[in-house]
Amino acid sequence: MKSTTKIICSLFLCVLFFQSCKLGRFVFYNFANITDHKIFPYRTIENAASPFTFPVAQKPKPLKDIETSEGDVPFDTYLEHTKTVAFLVIQNDSIQYEKYFNKYEDESIVASFSMAKSVISMLIGIAIADGKIQSVDEPITNYIPELKRNGFDAVTIKHLLQMTSGLDFNESYTNPFGHAATFYYGTNLRKAINKLKLKDVPGEKFDYTSGTTQLLGLVLERALESQTISSYLEEKIWKPLGMEYDATWSLDRKKDGLEKTFCCLNARARDFAKLGRLYLHNGNWNGTQIVPEQWVKESTKSDTTGHSVPFYQYQWWLTKNAEQFYAKGILGQYIFVDPHKNLIIVRLGEKTSKVNWLKLISQIAHSY
Repeated sequence: MKSTTKIICSLFLCVLFFQSCKLGRFVFYNFANITDHKIFPYRTIENAASPFTFPVAQKPKPLKDIETSEGDVPFDTYLEHTKTVAFLVIQNDSIQYEKYFNKYEDESIVASFSMAKSVISMLIGIAIADGKIQSVDEPITNYIPELKRNGFDAVTIKHLLQMTSGLDFNESYTNPFGHAATFYYGTNLRKAINKLKLKDVPGEKFDYTSGTTQLLGLVLERALESQTISSYLEEKIWKPLGMEYDATWSLDRKKDGLEKTFCCLNARARDFAKLGRLYLHNGNWNGTQIVPEQWVKESTKSDTTGHSVPFYQYQWWLTKNAEQFYAKGILGQYIFVDPHKNLIIVRLGEKTSKVNWLKLISQIAHSY
């Protein structure tokens, strides 16, 4: 018994000692959580001096009960039981539904996870318009020359945007020795990127990987030179959109850290909704073109040329026939946009709870 206790104590001390390294973090935290913004260093993205707010609809449309195997369940109850922490429905710039659950409220910060991929796409489009990046057809080795030795000369920015780079990347979230754990819990993304290799010919196959978007992040950081990705987001999007709250972007390390651009933009539900509103209006915000209109259209249209796929384009997911588009995170985080209904839906949660959220959100959008 004493021997077992010593082993347990030793393991516990080892975990505490190695908490700062990838494996230690993986063992200690076990799996990604919407509160992970508390465990990583970060940069702050300041809010606007004059925030934009969505008014509440005078006569909000009630949402129907949800059919389950145990009978119909009130919509609010269903959301609470499925570990949802925030749910917003905004149509015609008015809040039709806004509820928070499980001790969360409108001021609660939530990790975006892979919804951040869509945001980095916005910034790439803006950087091209600003002349900081020449074209999506540029090889990424123009910005990351150290990857030439790994055969990345043929990989273009467009390949990264469309997830057709041919990158060899283990996306498993349960393997502590895989790429995903290294990129999420590791403390040196630049070093990890230098070790990346290709497994397929660039432009030949769609393969969704977080490493691909992190490469986009390093391309952007190099293109910005002295400005950080977070400060660029603040200048170009966060303040112009009148965000109500500060946001943070998690870094790999405190000193000279690199933003985890494949994930980890931490913000509030209403501000996530404003990102959807920006793309709902083709990159225009109350008369000011924030993201080039053509970039938004390229990002949200179905295109199968160059071995791209019809359901994904420039770091945005598309529904069938590209009638709607959305940003998506691993635990069921969604920014869903339906241009035909002038509708935005945001769902943030602690878990997916095995719910097909895309199907449910699509049904809700159809009901409006």
